[in-house]
Amino acid sequence: MPMLSLVKTAIAAGCLSAVAFSPAAFADVKLMGSGASFPAPIYAKWFKDFSAANKGVRVDYQSKGSGAGIQDFINQVVDFAGSDAAMSDEEIAQVKNGVVLLPVTAGEIVLTYNLKGVDELRLPRDVYPAIFSGEITKWNDPKIAAANPGVELPDQEITVVVRSDSSGTTYVFTGHLAEISESFKTTVGHDKSPQWPKSTKFVKAPKNDGVTATVKQTPGSIGYIEYGFAKLTKAPSAILENQAGKFVAGGAETGAAALATAEFPGGTLPGSNVPDLRAWIMDPAGDDAYPIVSYTWLLLPETQDADKAQVARDLVEYVLTEGQKSADSMGYIPLPANVVEKVREVSQLVQ
Repeated sequence: MPMLSLVKTAIAAGCLSAVAFSPAAFADVKLMGSGASFPAPIYAKWFKDFSAANKGVRVDYQSKGSGAGIQDFINQVVDFAGSDAAMSDEEIAQVKNGVVLLPVTAGEIVLTYNLKGVDELRLPRDVYPAIFSGEITKWNDPKIAAANPGVELPDQEITVVVRSDSSGTTYVFTGHLAEISESFKTTVGHDKSPQWPKSTKFVKAPKNDGVTATVKQTPGSIGYIEYGFAKLTKAPSAILENQAGKFVAGGAETGAAALATAEFPGGTLPGSNVPDLRAWIMDPAGDDAYPIVSYTWLLLPETQDADKAQVARDLVEYVLTEGQKSADSMGYIPLPANVVEKVREVSQLVQ
């Protein structure tokens, strides 16, 4: 049981006295969360399985976007939140009971497209930022054609599908584009809700599933979604040129290669003694690294109701053990062993 394994771990670390807990001690404890749609498919599995394994415990999650989840967390209308953008220092300062930010899985952002007859699409490093800044507007643009010899690209305008909500997926995606393109950085910017071009060819849709559905329904379109959504819906995704000049497809191995370059900053979150586990990989190096990769975080109150705190710690332990086993099959990247240990240690600060 996740609860028992956590207790054993805590006892070994000298954090708890040798006392056993039973699921009955936490009967009728409910944790409600909201936020990022990026991890929503794997969260749905984790929270359902954890609730089933712990009698009297229920964990629910509403996928509504990272920005909305952060605001719900600040307003104390949820017990926890999910965010692909972690939290900014300014947002952390608004949390009354403190916050513990825990990376619990990672994923890739892919560019899914709808082009009849095009089974493989390569997009160079100077091309895909230009598509999302509105500078490249036709599928048969010479730069796209040059990277795809032998592929019949239509003389068709590109419909660009972006998020309508305040989104951590957008934050990660625009962060990468701003890192590799000065033009994108100055015209669109790096944000959860950036300034997309005002064009009829830029279409907005809510959450990852909304973008996925809109691209599938719109010939000549392209949009950015989490790799797991592409895998789940069998949506095609472009092969992107990385920092090393290699064209790389999204997948477990290329995502892990990118994740291996991440480094946590050290130090603590502003105004607290909680270690800072915010790490960004805006432009990973390495021949095998997929270029757009990010952790996604659970946001938990540092201080709260004792029973809810215990269930939250048990949930994190479940996620770090049983939960990681399902990450790869669902299109996510399992956490490296050293990150699992960091997250386990910091999760004990949830009280």
